[in-house]
Amino acid sequence: MTEEMIIAGFGGQGVLSMGQILCYGGVMQGLEVSWMPSYGPEMRGGTANCTVILSDEPISSPVLTRFDTAIVLNQPSMDKFEKAVKPGGLLIYEENGMTRTPERTDIEVRSLGAYDESVRMKNTKVFNMIVIGGLLAVKPVLEVENVIKGLEKVLPERYHHLIPLNEEAIRKGIELMQDKAGALNGQG
Repeated sequence: MTEEMIIAGFGGQGVLSMGQILCYGGVMQGLEVSWMPSYGPEMRGGTANCTVILSDEPISSPVLTRFDTAIVLNQPSMDKFEKAVKPGGLLIYEENGMTRTPERTDIEVRSLGAYDESVRMKNTKVFNMIVIGGLLAVKPVLEVENVIKGLEKVLPERYHHLIPLNEEAIRKGIELMQDKAGALNGQG
C-alpha cells in the first residue's frame, strides 16, 4: 500500500499540521512516511501545501507531481491541484469559500463542510481535524488511534488538554462524510 497525497489551502488552516499528524500517525502504524511542506513567505492568509506519502515499502522519492488523493481547502488550491489527481484518485474539498466545484469525472470527488461544523463545535481550530476525519471515512489509510498518537507528537504538550476535542473533531469528520455518502446513495 502506498498513498501519495497533497493537502493544500490557505496558511492558518492547519494544512502543514494535517500532513505532520498523518505522517506521525503512519509512523505509529509502522509505515514509511514522507512529509514535504511548501508555502509562500506570507504564510497566514497565503497558500500552503504539503505532500504526504504513507507506504508499507521504502519511499524512493518525496517529490510528487501526481497524487492518489488531493485535499483542497480553498479555490486557488482547487485550481492548481485538481488536474494533478491520478485518474481513479480522490479529491476532497472544503465547501466553504469555493466558487466552483471540481469538473473532473474520472476521479472520486467528495465535499465536506468542515468549517461550518467547526463553528457548530464552537472551535474553528479543529477544522483541520474534521477534514482528517473526512479523509479517513473515505480512505481509511490509518487507524484513528494512530492519528491521535500522531497528534500527541505534533501538538505541544501545553495543548495536550485539547486532544479529546481534536479526537471528537476527527470522529465528527468521519460521521459527516459517512452521512454525505448515505445521502448520495439515497439512504439519508
